[in-house]
Amino acid sequence: MGKGGALSEGVVKKVILSYTYVAIWIFLSFTVIVYNKYILDRKMYNWPFPISLTMIHMAFCSSLAYLLVSVLKVVEPVSMSRDLYLRSVVPIGALYSLSLWFSNSAYIYLSVSFIQMLKALMPVAVYSIGVLFKKEGFKSETMANMISISVGVAIAAYGEARFDSWGVILQLGAVAFEATRLVLIQILLTSKGITLNPITSLYYVAPCCFVFLLVPWFFVEFPLLRETSSFRFDFLVFGTNSFCAFALNLAVFLLVGKTSALTMNVAGVVKDWLLIAFSWSVIKDTVTPVNLFGYGIAFLAVAYYNHSKLQALKAKEAQKKAAQPDEESGRLLEERSGDSAGAKNESEN
Repeated sequence: MGKGGALSEGVVKKVILSYTYVAIWIFLSFTVIVYNKYILDRKMYNWPFPISLTMIHMAFCSSLAYLLVSVLKVVEPVSMSRDLYLRSVVPIGALYSLSLWFSNSAYIYLSVSFIQMLKALMPVAVYSIGVLFKKEGFKSETMANMISISVGVAIAAYGEARFDSWGVILQLGAVAFEATRLVLIQILLTSKGITLNPITSLYYVAPCCFVFLLVPWFFVEFPLLRETSSFRFDFLVFGTNSFCAFALNLAVFLLVGKTSALTMNVAGVVKDWLLIAFSWSVIKDTVTPVNLFGYGIAFLAVAYYNHSKLQALKAKEAQKKAAQPDEESGRLLEERSGDSAGAKNESEN
């Protein structure tokens, strides 16, 4: 009875912890998105400089990541040569900087709710680019699923009250760059046995992003900022915003480390619906029935895709477990045959 009680108590604690990690990640992800929208939107804080905001984030995250990895030794750095950094991390950093720049720029032109609907295209982009780079096998069933997601997003876009072509182009570009980055991580790092968690990822990638963003910033935003002589850097706003962005990476580290990537995907779906509700009720963005109908189709298609991936992972794990007893029995047979051969040789001698 005592053992059963202890076991159930342990399970309850594990479940509570998992839900706590999920809640923290949803809260921080939600906060960063709404905070970025607040800063960049001309009707709110009115600081429409997405490259500058991204560079502030990268500088802040680089500093804290350096502190955690090199000074406090909280996280172990990855063994990485200069050649590997230039060949692998630099291209990933370039794509990440473009993804962040474009996605932050979209907040100036589009509502939070519509941006979340467009982000539903991420599995489509990742799968398509994965097939292009031969990291994913082409399957008719999966492609039909991807088409369903695309149709749902297209319907949602058709029903968007504040549709802005340039904003849509920016957000779709951000999705494409992010999907390419995720595929390149598999090709350039994971395939070589290098795994970066969110902290070491920031440690290596954030400085690279900052340098890449300096070029467009100098030509696009620096002249405008120089003309805005009345602007004073608000340490409270930009400091708390940057801290939330860094804390979100820590939350990803905890969530994936203590639960799974699939849990994060499911939590992401909950977060998207919460953001749509918040955008409609608090920010007063218009969300039409056509929006919701289209996003509902995309949501169901993404849920089915995640379910299919989970089933495939379970089948793969079952095959591995089934193969282990076969290997063990093979080893036992080899050992027995070796023992019998040895005994035979001894008897002959």
